[in-house]
Amino acid sequence: QVQLVESGGGLVQPGGSLTLSCAASGNIFRIYTMGWYRQAPGKQRVLVATINENDRTYYADSIKGRFAISRDSAKNTTYLLMNSLNPEDTAIYYCNTVASLRGVLTGPNNFWGRGTQVTVSS
Repeated sequence: QVQLVESGGGLVQPGGSLTLSCAASGNIFRIYTMGWYRQAPGKQRVLVATINENDRTYYADSIKGRFAISRDSAKNTTYLLMNSLNPEDTAIYYCNTVASLRGVLTGPNNFWGRGTQVTVSS
């Protein structure tokens, strides 16, 4: 299996910045994509940004120009730099990866972290 551990969430004032990190570990053979989703209170989980093994990125329209996703393939880690945060960005942010496992012929599969809370408030 794959374990994803997020860090970097917290409370920030409007206009502030945060950087989230997500480290993947486990029986990983190949990581195809890593990304971030978020779920605000009372709403569905939605895609924020992804980065694939070729460093191609995708961003949701709501965060374009404010957030930047990157990765360190040697560490199986992805980062989400969040700038110009506003209260609408308040949510639990979940790390996601699509990966195949060593010795497992089926897949790739989706794996999720437990989430990290980001609260934007004055």
